[in-house]
Amino acid sequence: MSLHTQYLESFLRSQFYMLRMDGPLPLPDRHYIAIMKLVKTGENNWSLPELVHAVVLLAHYHALASFVYGSGINPERDPGIANGFRLISVSSFCVCDLANDNSIGNASLAGGNFGIVDSLGELEALMERMKRLQEDREDEETTPEEMSTRFEKEKKESLFVVPGETFHSFPHSDFEDDMIVTADVSRYIEDPGFGYEDFARRGEEHLPTFRAQDYTWENHGFSLVNRLYSDIGHLLDEKFRMVYNLTYNTMATHEDVDTTTLRRALFNYVHCMFGIRYDDYDYGEVNQLLERSLKVYIKTVTCYPERTTKRMYDSYWRQFTHSEKVHVNLLLMEARMQAELLYALRAITRHLT
Repeated sequence: MSLHTQYLESFLRSQFYMLRMDGPLPLPDRHYIAIMKLVKTGENNWSLPELVHAVVLLAHYHALASFVYGSGINPERDPGIANGFRLISVSSFCVCDLANDNSIGNASLAGGNFGIVDSLGELEALMERMKRLQEDREDEETTPEEMSTRFEKEKKESLFVVPGETFHSFPHSDFEDDMIVTADVSRYIEDPGFGYEDFARRGEEHLPTFRAQDYTWENHGFSLVNRLYSDIGHLLDEKFRMVYNLTYNTMATHEDVDTTTLRRALFNYVHCMFGIRYDDYDYGEVNQLLERSLKVYIKTVTCYPERTTKRMYDSYWRQFTHSEKVHVNLLLMEARMQAELLYALRAITRHLT
């Protein structure tokens, strides 16, 4: 995160407030919830402020797991090393290089697994699609019916985007050797099968849709969480806005690039996977800007972070620097957190009314 210092400051402020400052939950309970974030726990007699505090902690650490695994911080199993683990390196760089501020300007080009010519062609094609979308938006006006149809299509297709561990979305040789070894946490878990499930079953005709206009973070979630857990709403809102608007106007070696369209597609695709729709967004842009390997990466990092591998990380946007891919992971993390908060806070609002 130190590659993006403005965001890091906002992240640390909100995390410190959740864990250390005055709040509804006692300090030990906060840390217990953070550690046991994947376990179905909780008391039946919690007050609403305590419940909101717990929900914010759960959403925060669920999303943080996506960033940790997606950015290569988690060690992968390596039988050739004495302790069995190694840090995932990005191209030829290790995360220790990043901490020591070693140069990573062309890290994505250091590895020999991919052709530089191919990756340059992918970058130019992506930039051309971005330019064309911006021009088309000025010349054409898509009907609400067409916007709805495109969202439903993208939502259904997201159910068929399989996470990386299944390997079905890639050629047989690409991911077969990437064994995912997860820590044994069974002693801490009451229900080992508890985890992420798609919001709808494949093949269902009428998939549920969460219309963002009916319950938005800005108009509903923010006021509720701030009322029941003082000031955290301001800190979360600052963090959401920071990551959504963060840009250096660069793409790989290109400068003075407006990346708004791309950042919006990444954020909205995560929400689409959770069934959340923005009526004013054309989901046709998602299909034009996000390649298949990137969609698989996004679903794996967002929904099954423990299955993420370095090879998956390398497989998309091969011309981009590590810093830019970390930026992508920050967007995915915050989009995932906001989606979880929207569902939880909407349920609490319905309970109150």
